Amino acid sequence: MNNLKKPIRSFLDLDVYQGAYKASIIVLNKIIPKLPKEERFDLADQLRRSAKAVPRLIAEGYSKRHQKRGFQALLDDAMEESNETIVSLSHVKDAYRIEIELCEELIDIYDKASRQLYNLSFAWMNFKERRYTKPKTIYDT
Repeated sequence: MNNLKKPIRSFLDLDVYQGAYKASIIVLNKIIPKLPKEERFDLADQLRRSAKAVPRLIAEGYSKRHQKRGFQALLDDAMEESNETIVSLSHVKDAYRIEIELCEELIDIYDKASRQLYNLSFAWMNFKERRYTKPKTIYDT
């Protein structure tokens, strides 16, 4: 099995983006339409916004990857939206008993995305520090 990862040339190559985008499409097409009418302007709206926000924030953050604070802030925002989506999907599953197994799968996907975003944020911070740290020379003593 080939363990080599392909190079990241755009946000589209990020595993976390791909998972979040696919999950958002499932939420939009298979979960939200089944919510009761009384939730159309509350839970449905919140779930729609948070599910769509995760991949959008990853894409926006990637465009600011050269800015340590800008990238970090957008990854944090994406993680917040991912966690918010988990709570909304839990409400769908527990309060309305809609697509229970699918909601559990989506909750797992968003939980994984939140962990990936945290790890990406941490790894990027360390990468940027290593990359831009001036190497020590004999004159730095």
